Amino acid sequence: MSNKLIVIIDGQGGLLGRQLADQILEVKPDASLQVIGTNSIATSNMLKGRAKRGATGENPVAVAARHADIIAGPIGIMITDAMMGEITERIASEVSRSNALKVLIPISRCGVEIAGTEEMPIGDLISDAVRRIVKELD
Repeated sequence: MSNKLIVIIDGQGGLLGRQLADQILEVKPDASLQVIGTNSIATSNMLKGRAKRGATGENPVAVAARHADIIAGPIGIMITDAMMGEITERIASEVSRSNALKVLIPISRCGVEIAGTEEMPIGDLISDAVRRIVKELD
């Protein structure tokens, strides 16, 4: 059993975070995982899947970032005002400053294009993120 804490942060509905959590827990059912939504709808949707621990908002992100071993989510979680303004300066700062490994999914809806990455369906991006997280847990 891995005791590394995985924190998944998502907003804008939480569907990306839910898929990420579900796939991680499918491969590693004993993983210590917490989901945090930037809004209550995102948190609620993530908790409809396999994730059992969740919270909403800026302060839970700050607290979790201090304790996380791995932080995962869309790339926008590190960019102030990304995701339609849901990412506050504090959220972006706390995630950026965290000592956790960050596994970020490069979705262009955050208003950022990453050179050197190819366009891939979101499912493929999530699968790649899960692969990287599981590798870190092993």
